[in-house]
Amino acid sequence: MTVRIACLGDSLTRALISVDYLDLLGRRHPPGDLHLARFGANGDFAYNLLRSLDAVIANPPDVITVLIGTNDARASLAGYRVEKAMKRKQLPERPSASWFQQCLGSVVERLRAETDATIGLLSLPVLGQQLDGAAAQASQRYSRMIAEVATTDEVTYLPLHERQTEELRQADPPPIPYREVTPAAGLGVFVQHAVFRRSLDTISQRRDLVLTTDHIHQNSRGAALIADVIDSGLLTHNA
Repeated sequence: MTVRIACLGDSLTRALISVDYLDLLGRRHPPGDLHLARFGANGDFAYNLLRSLDAVIANPPDVITVLIGTNDARASLAGYRVEKAMKRKQLPERPSASWFQQCLGSVVERLRAETDATIGLLSLPVLGQQLDGAAAQASQRYSRMIAEVATTDEVTYLPLHERQTEELRQADPPPIPYREVTPAAGLGVFVQHAVFRRSLDTISQRRDLVLTTDHIHQNSRGAALIADVIDSGLLTHNA
């Protein structure tokens, strides 16, 4: 029987400049075992996801994964252009930790009320690769909130942040400072990848980054961990 999976999220799920974890997830299973539907929008906050659930609920899947919060966490960091993001994503208030948790809780509540799907909330990928840096600490803080929502609403918690933290500890990467991705930098990665046909892993290697291409978007190693926590945490029970 084919398991229908809806993957909800932001640019990591859209996968234009991030290795496609949906593709990696599909390859882990025989053809026809999984039907994967992508619901990801670049730059989305938890608020945006909350307002875009109609398309998911209109054709309820068997399994729903939610990977959201990276942009909420980034908005807590110095150097993030909050006002521009608010205008671009039409946010009615300034992003905050409490608002993120409220919006994520509302996402889960609606999915539980209007679908019969098994729901899994992923903690965030590690921002940057300095585990004691402000960016990584922000992704850890928001991941704890995701765990709290999963516990409160009785859905599955998928420990991506914990897996990536362990991967970075074992890799012992060079201490490259986190840099916020500007629109120009994001476009630069897209041009290298789409126009000059450089793989995202090549871009990542040239920058000495272990899991990402730009401290945020995932290379193959980072995306494989996303696929793995979804597979081991949800699909082994539904296949």
